[in-house]
Amino acid sequence: MQFPKDFLWGAATAAYQIEGSPLADGAGVSIWHRFSHTPGTILNGDTGDVACDHYRRWQEDVEWMKRLGLNAYRFSVAWGRVLPTGRGAVNQKGLDFYKRLVDGLLRAGITPMITLYHWDLPAELQDCGGWANRDCAKWFADYACLMFRELGDRVQLWATLNEPWVVMALGYLWGQHAPGIRDIGAAAKAGHHMLLGHGKAVCALRSLGLPNAKIGIVTNLGPQQPASDSPQDQMVAALWHNFINRYFLDPIFHGEYPDAVISFIGEFAPKAAPDDMQIIQSRIDFLGVNYYTRNVLAYDASDPIGSRTVYQEGKLHTEMGWEVYPEGLYEILKWVQAEYGDIPLYITENGAAFPDAPNTQGEVDDPLRVDYIRAHLEQAHRTIQDGVPLKGYFYWSLMDNFEWAFGYSKRFGLLYVDFETQKRIMKSSGRWYAEFIAGQRQ
Repeated sequence: MQFPKDFLWGAATAAYQIEGSPLADGAGVSIWHRFSHTPGTILNGDTGDVACDHYRRWQEDVEWMKRLGLNAYRFSVAWGRVLPTGRGAVNQKGLDFYKRLVDGLLRAGITPMITLYHWDLPAELQDCGGWANRDCAKWFADYACLMFRELGDRVQLWATLNEPWVVMALGYLWGQHAPGIRDIGAAAKAGHHMLLGHGKAVCALRSLGLPNAKIGIVTNLGPQQPASDSPQDQMVAALWHNFINRYFLDPIFHGEYPDAVISFIGEFAPKAAPDDMQIIQSRIDFLGVNYYTRNVLAYDASDPIGSRTVYQEGKLHTEMGWEVYPEGLYEILKWVQAEYGDIPLYITENGAAFPDAPNTQGEVDDPLRVDYIRAHLEQAHRTIQDGVPLKGYFYWSLMDNFEWAFGYSKRFGLLYVDFETQKRIMKSSGRWYAEFIAGQRQ
């Protein structure tokens, strides 16, 4: 497999999952800090208070990136580090942390890709309604503009939001993630206002005239396939495809929500102001795709939304219970190209949790992850051969971290983290990835 010479080889992280020190140096409380400190929300009562201690160990982590041979690194900014209440006064110490990190990456020859919002809304904004409040779109755009002004001369790749579908569905509809709301009306509003905030942020970047800066959004996508040829199974698979894959992309590229979802949610459908769709449709430079698995769906009248996911017997599943289905990466990237045109694409997350542990020699052997990465890179290479403008691959994650509602029970990293000592160990998958990247440069 030979990839283009300018292909980005990276890994990805998110602020609350790795940084620790969430309130250090004047940072404000986020919804994930509050949520993880609420009893019963996180497995084993885990929090992100220490996580991987990246806030203090970032220089060591950049050294690990160099050992992996990465030429790109996707990370997120904790909004509340920079703006403790989400708006108003800037916390210079928090901003300086990201400036030091960016400068350290650039010195190491690593291209930074910044995600502006990876789920950790400042808690004070949540107290004003969070994303369900239309004003949140403006607050986000103001924060984005601040970051563009401060780092736009050094950072060329910007992603507005990470997986807005997950924020909407798990945060506002099913309540499994922060802020823990279960309200379909609030969920629909949150989804629309995230899109509006995204569009306003794109406009803000354009207005600054930064010649090299590119901006996009990161969405979680995957095939939604029927369990059988029955009309009912076909129907629910089509509905989930519209809900997961099209719900945030159709407004950006086509200026409208998918009819199937709007008719399904009926009175709760988002109400767009006259100029909203024009703002949401602001041209983006790339699309980030997070791919992990597919869903095989069957009609189920006993379920509140009429469907269930069918477990695929005999297939390898990760610790998250997700089927390993590499072909789905090819399928979804080809679908994006067919539906939305030749927009440059990045695989911004792709990874697997397996039960990793050091052996008696202190090494972490993870052959299943090696196979996982290899198989997905084969599909990524296949998409390029078939004319998809794929520009980079970011493995999730650089290191084991706080896996949201699962706490520290799931390990996705190329680096094993001993959370008691904060020692990092490169897993065999990390060594394999480093060797693969080195081979691409010969």
